[in-house]
Amino acid sequence: MYAEAAPDQVIASRFGRLGPLLSRLFASGVEARGVERVPENQRESKNAWNNLLMWWSVNTVLTTIPVGVLAQSAFTLSFGNAVATILCFGALGGIATAFIATLGPTTGLRTMIITRFSSGYFGGTIYSVLNILTQLGFSTTAVILGGQTLANINPGSLPLVVGIVIIGVCCLVPCFIGHNMVHVYERYAWMVTSVIMLFLWGLGGKAGYDISAQKPLEDTGRALSADILSFGGIVFGSFSGWAPVAADYNCRLPADTPTMRVFLLTFFGLFIPICFVEILGAALMTITDPAYVTAFTNGSTGGLIAQVLSPWHHFGQFILVLLALSVIANNIPNTYSTGLSIQALGRPFAIVPRFFWVFIAFVVYTVAGVAGREHFSAILSNFLSILSYWTAFFIVIVAEEHFIFRRKNGPLGGYNLDDYDMPSRLPLGVAGILSMCFGIAGAVVGMSEVWYTGPLGKMAGAAYGADLGFELAAAFSAVTYPPLRALEIKLTGR
Repeated sequence: MYAEAAPDQVIASRFGRLGPLLSRLFASGVEARGVERVPENQRESKNAWNNLLMWWSVNTVLTTIPVGVLAQSAFTLSFGNAVATILCFGALGGIATAFIATLGPTTGLRTMIITRFSSGYFGGTIYSVLNILTQLGFSTTAVILGGQTLANINPGSLPLVVGIVIIGVCCLVPCFIGHNMVHVYERYAWMVTSVIMLFLWGLGGKAGYDISAQKPLEDTGRALSADILSFGGIVFGSFSGWAPVAADYNCRLPADTPTMRVFLLTFFGLFIPICFVEILGAALMTITDPAYVTAFTNGSTGGLIAQVLSPWHHFGQFILVLLALSVIANNIPNTYSTGLSIQALGRPFAIVPRFFWVFIAFVVYTVAGVAGREHFSAILSNFLSILSYWTAFFIVIVAEEHFIFRRKNGPLGGYNLDDYDMPSRLPLGVAGILSMCFGIAGAVVGMSEVWYTGPLGKMAGAAYGADLGFELAAAFSAVTYPPLRALEIKLTGR
């Protein structure tokens, strides 16, 4: 079992001659605690408002804009339908993610460790693998877009590869230091980025929004429904993508922190900024000035934003630098939580210090960003769609375990939190893993991607089908988990 009381001393003692060096690192402020549970008497964080401010900073950033851009560029939706889709599917994703966040103070555990109480030790490892891939995918798109924007500030002066590396290194530093530095950065970053987003709204208005511009291009009938469902899956993914890390950042809050306070602060910290910025992306695509259309055609989202800021000349270039650096706030949770998810793979990984895995994550996504730098839009649209599939069944399984089986008078009567690293006392995980498989089956039959469309996806749409992947993934898991888990409890007692 992981040591809870003094992880810095335990980790230092494991590494022999490297022990004194590690002790100095931890003494200087580098976080020692990884996936070990935070005992109630060590919950030094008291500020529940961090739930609002952190997610506001994380999402009021450059990387949120391209999601809104996809409404027109990939799905030919009119501005009105894009806004409605963002608000409705965003609310659904926000509710799901905010629920997962409430489990942090309740358990004192990181998100991937919490999954062990529904899917067992092995099932938790599967979720950790999925989350590692998810966060690395998010990080790759973040460093590409940040690098693109830096390269567009003064075309030809800064190679895209160098821009990607700069963004990656800036993300590494606070994540290497750990939890407290992450919260310090995220507590204030929103102030600058929120003002920048208002600048973009105003400059876009000066260029001329034409909210009816896409209407002639929009599909009708079943094809329009398919476009809305497919774009809605991407919007849901942009919210629910934070669910697998949502408890990582408030597990140090006191256990008696009101659940509704955590829920509401997290929900609004996600819903307001993501909707505000994604709708901005959709609005910028309604500008019909040929210079703006050409800028998007030649330079994708980064080129379009550079054109929007061009009337401000050098000050606009300065804003563009700040926008590129805003990606850091977005990518910090990806980087930090990747390190935790690697530790959650099992004890051999957990005994290695958290900061080492954070560094490995930085290397992987920076290299991936350099390799995929010319294919940003394709990576983003495909990645976010697939992401929404697994996060949907993950949220459903954790929620049903919490509300059905772990409720106060339920079959298990709550969580025995000391069991989090004891496979023999955790659930066997058969019910969770089978429900996971049913969720994957639901995603496969309902998905609609460029490279594959499931049979139900084809039936739901027109020429290219409709993406029902996340809805069916959630539904299949929701229906199968309760009876399977009830049977597992009856047979094993855990």
